[in-house]
Amino acid sequence: MMAEGKDARVKVILECTGCVRKSVNKESRGISRYITQKNRHNTPSRLELRKFCPYCYRHTIHGEIKK
Repeated sequence: MMAEGKDARVKVILECTGCVRKSVNKESRGISRYITQKNRHNTPSRLELRKFCPYCYRHTIHGEIKK
């Protein structure tokens, strides 16, 4: 039987912070999102990584969002 609920590794969604700001002004075609995993015990705070955004055409900071 597998235990569920308190697993250390959880799936998180990273969203482009540049596209989110631009979507208010409707300049961007969409919002770039990545799915990854993080260890809840080692990284209790929100994750932020520099990833390539196909809508901004450059590397931007992608921050963790709620599901």
